Amino acid sequence: MTAVIEVEHLTKQYKGTLAVDDISFRIEENTIYGFLGRNGAGKTTTMSILTAQNFATAGSVRVFGEAPYENRRVLSRMCFVREGQKYPDDFTPAHALKAASLFFPHWDEEYAAALIEDFRLPLKTRISKLSRGQLSAVGVIIGLASRAEVTFFDEPYLGLDAVARSLFYERLMEDYAEHPRTILLSSHLIDEIADLIERVIVIDEGKLLVDRTADELRGEAVTLTGDADQVERFIGDREVLHRERLGNVAAVTLLGSLGQAEAAEAAAAGLERSPVPLQQLVVRLSRQNESRRSGAGQNGTPRSRAPRTAGAGESS
Repeated sequence: MTAVIEVEHLTKQYKGTLAVDDISFRIEENTIYGFLGRNGAGKTTTMSILTAQNFATAGSVRVFGEAPYENRRVLSRMCFVREGQKYPDDFTPAHALKAASLFFPHWDEEYAAALIEDFRLPLKTRISKLSRGQLSAVGVIIGLASRAEVTFFDEPYLGLDAVARSLFYERLMEDYAEHPRTILLSSHLIDEIADLIERVIVIDEGKLLVDRTADELRGEAVTLTGDADQVERFIGDREVLHRERLGNVAAVTLLGSLGQAEAAEAAAAGLERSPVPLQQLVVRLSRQNESRRSGAGQNGTPRSRAPRTAGAGESS
């Protein structure tokens, strides 16, 4: 596939904080990505750099083969919608949508009107007077109706209620099917978007932790449940992501898939296999990474690590 974004050794330093730490990855065309990680992991900083709203300390970013900074040819082909997007004080949703229609060459006015109706957005109310859900709807409508070749949704839909979020996911998939493009969804509601995303990028503490297809990642772990003694015997030297125990019943999440022989062995031991939901897998991989970073040093004592805080403008 063709890469629309190429990132090489990207680093962002805020005084004493390393927000993005030497990461490299490619974003392919016509693919829906889950861009995931904890608060302060470096996601928003990375997306801001990719969309030329922030500057890298080191490394390079190429979008459609060009540097994005002050490059209208590139910027008009990308849309970055973020939670808490700022607008001029006197703007109404009608003003915001009109401005977007002038900037994005593939803007679909008819589709925007349909989305306004779907999300029941009041066009003449000042944006400063909108509810959080209505403000989220402004961003969602701009992101969808822009039909930009690359669209970043940095959790703008968190303000929507469950019904409105479901509507957003439906409209996104319907329009993506008719107008394929590259979409990056940054969200803490991983279970809600798990069926939408085709590839997963996880950033943790500024480092690239995962860059896999969603199907590959789902096959990276398995949970075994059964008699605690049988579970412990089966584990052996396999890498454990998570353990739970209630009385004589244990559940263990193992990194890696089971081969046919291993699956037969587990079944013979009376162990039940179950897939690991994407959200649980991302959480457990992040915790595992944290444990490795803060684990014991050579002398057996825990390594110290300075508190890591978000840099200016970094929320996730």
